[in-house]
Amino acid sequence: MNKKVWIIIPVVIILSAAFLALKIKRIGPRPSGVGTKPACVFTVSGLLSQARGFQAKDDLINAKAMYQKLITEFPNSPDVMNWQKITEEINIKLLFSPIITSGSILYEIKPGDALNKIAREFKTTVDLIKKSNNLAKDLITPAKKIKVIHLPFSIFVDKSQNLLMLKFQEEILKTYIVSTGKDNSTPIGSFKIINKLIHPTWFKAGAVIPAGSEENVLGTRWLGFNLPGYGIHGTTEPQNLGKQVTQGCVRMANSDVEELYTIVPEGTEVIIVD
Repeated sequence: MNKKVWIIIPVVIILSAAFLALKIKRIGPRPSGVGTKPACVFTVSGLLSQARGFQAKDDLINAKAMYQKLITEFPNSPDVMNWQKITEEINIKLLFSPIITSGSILYEIKPGDALNKIAREFKTTVDLIKKSNNLAKDLITPAKKIKVIHLPFSIFVDKSQNLLMLKFQEEILKTYIVSTGKDNSTPIGSFKIINKLIHPTWFKAGAVIPAGSEENVLGTRWLGFNLPGYGIHGTTEPQNLGKQVTQGCVRMANSDVEELYTIVPEGTEVIIVD
């Protein structure tokens, strides 16, 4: 082997070692448990910036995804409750919008269809169909396509925290502060909503107290259980929400119970726990 070859080999080895050292320095030490691909790094400010950017564009689906990522990645942040509240607000906006999301379909109206017929078929409410499609009237036109929710909602009430959770496919869509029964009088178990009333009359120990009366504690809506005398309703005492003060029913702010009334149909399951 000539001298040139002997000279070239050490030079190549030295250059290769130098290149490898430089590459390692640039990459930095790899955290334990990480594979060959570098791990993604999320920051609160970065995710929050993206979430707000999507909100500004009214891109609700991606905005929700970013807030959920914040909650997942930074569960101990002091802002996590605020992120959860924003996520729930987005959930309701999505529900009340024409955007097709999981659990909803684009339904083509057929000749002879009516909103109440469609609502019965898909076990939803006329109010929700109208709200999510920006329909001001009940009149619909064949061949037009509308958004229809086709999977069931459920309601979960936690008496110990005085919270009501509206659930959809195991996801908590929204959490509401409620009042429950004093002396543990709100029954626990699984119930069904069997009737719904707007501006209900209150029949109190033989007395009839009309809707709108200051003495009518039922507020603006009633969702009755398959347990006579019990249900979810509004209130004339919003200052007592979050307390155990009722005679056994679940009370909500009137604006909240009106929202719930729009969303859930008769037949919706209600689970109440201590």
